[in-house]
Amino acid sequence: MPKFTQEQKIYRRIQKQFSKATKDYAMFDDGDKILVALSGGKDSLTLLELMSERSRIFKPSIKIVAAHVTMVNIPYKTDPIFLRTFCDTLGVELHIVESGFDASTDTRKSPCFLCSWNRRKALFTLAQELGCNKIALGHNMDDFIETMLMNITFQGAFSAMAPVMAMEKFPITIIRPLCLVNENNVAEYAAERNFPPQIKNCPYENDSNRKAMKELLAHLESLNPEARYNLWGAMSNIQQSLLPPKIEKKNKQQ
Repeated sequence: MPKFTQEQKIYRRIQKQFSKATKDYAMFDDGDKILVALSGGKDSLTLLELMSERSRIFKPSIKIVAAHVTMVNIPYKTDPIFLRTFCDTLGVELHIVESGFDASTDTRKSPCFLCSWNRRKALFTLAQELGCNKIALGHNMDDFIETMLMNITFQGAFSAMAPVMAMEKFPITIIRPLCLVNENNVAEYAAERNFPPQIKNCPYENDSNRKAMKELLAHLESLNPEARYNLWGAMSNIQQSLLPPKIEKKNKQQ
């Protein structure tokens, strides 16, 4: 039996979860051209490695390109030289585009929402220019669960993100191949690979509730080590008959 290094063991674990997600949610179709969003963080770097490896499999045949979006008014620092070298090593074409937003133009939306939407819009535009029909994002299982907890707590809605989502206004499908991957596994792999940390200097970082949701998830796991998997399962195991029925508001008669 060959002995695997710690890096190889972690990668094989992530690769198994990646393969299960892409098969269970039918993320790939023959002939896909997929734009992989490369922020420079640990998740996107790991995703690109996995997607690059997967693109060398014959069926279903897929092609990939990578895109990095810089926000002119958000000083997230990622070394473009490192990104180009990283992509060149994998044999993946990299495109770098700029975007930005003015938080004062729409006070109804949070700066985090505006930043995310403008990044996505830049990706949608580039994907269409390059003839891509799908965009791969690096959201992991923790991101899904934290979003669900935020939506329940602050929106009063039981929702999260979809592993596969066809956009209504763009001929693009979003896929999230890391949806079954534990963030701790990605962090371990990034440490073994010596991925450079992304420097975050976002002026709106403290306005987001995601940090609190990370702490809540960690607390739930301290109570039950299987909490994350139960929360994931709950998203597809909604027992409607055991929940309060929705009461339709009746219009007042004149």
